Amino acid sequence: MSERADHCTSSGVPLAQEGSTTFPCPGCFKPIGRSPRVRNQGVLYKCPECGFVGP
Repeated sequence: MSERADHCTSSGVPLAQEGSTTFPCPGCFKPIGRSPRVRNQGVLYKCPECGFVGP
């Protein structure tokens, strides 16, 4: 995957903190960004491209 998300998909915060991650959406392979805070809290994300929802 060459694209990386630059903001958290759930909260919209920039992914500048250590512990943030980017991975491909399981539904459409567009980049999903997750900040450490939403990852630790288990906040769901929704892909803005295909609507896939995950933890």
